Amino acid sequence: MGEALCKRCRVEGEKLFIKGERCYSARCPVVLKSYSPGKTAGRGRGRGRRRARLSEYGEQLKAKQQVKKMYGVLERQFRNYFRKAAKSKGVTGETLLRFLEQRLDNVVFRLGFAASRSNARQLVSHGHIRVNNKKTNIPSYQIKVKDKISFSPKFKKHEIYKQLQEKLGSEKPLSWLGLDTKTLEGTVLREPQRDDIDANIKENLIVEYYSR
Repeated sequence: MGEALCKRCRVEGEKLFIKGERCYSARCPVVLKSYSPGKTAGRGRGRGRRRARLSEYGEQLKAKQQVKKMYGVLERQFRNYFRKAAKSKGVTGETLLRFLEQRLDNVVFRLGFAASRSNARQLVSHGHIRVNNKKTNIPSYQIKVKDKISFSPKFKKHEIYKQLQEKLGSEKPLSWLGLDTKTLEGTVLREPQRDDIDANIKENLIVEYYSR
């Protein structure tokens, strides 16, 4: 499963940050194998071949697919997020990204409670996460300002919880999130801004894709 996730990044030709810490390490396959899956690192048919230049539509589709895979969202869900963003005030592309960032599974990942969004989604689905002390097992649940995210009493007995306390004691989440490293309770301080979100995302192309 891990290698399959890494292949997605290699197909796209850049990191989608779906494997957590490994994406930032020297072991990242995108760094070690900059060529597409199925090719070799040799000459001719391998690493030296340039990627075909995409059409305008191809670039738009690629941008949309990258973000969809990054957040682990299905096409129908993603389209609904876009429609909601288009009807909201503000810049559509940035609003779309804000909706994605405020998903519960993403906030759990951003707080450092999970190594990847996929792991965060499992924590939420299995009922290990509380929002304002209430069990919430829906990964797509939209977190609001002042919401508090914590672990269930049962999960706090796991060895993993103790390991997280040690690990997060010296780390800080993104600026729009607060974290009590002793109780491992996160707080949404404000809505995420564009500067808080991955810079390599080209949301303008996503807007163009759905506006065709």
